[in-house]
Amino acid sequence: MTANGRLETKKFVQSVGRALRRAAKVARKTARAYHTPLYIWQNGKVVAKKP
Repeated sequence: MTANGRLETKKFVQSVGRALRRAAKVARKTARAYHTPLYIWQNGKVVAKKP
């Protein structure tokens, strides 16, 4: 892989991270609006959390 390919991969990974954080923020906002729990993966289990 060329240096340019690594740079593109790094930029892609960073943009995916930003998108996931943005999606989580919207999910928390929606859960608060409708008084529903958020389901997250914690210690190897899926648990319901209050937003």
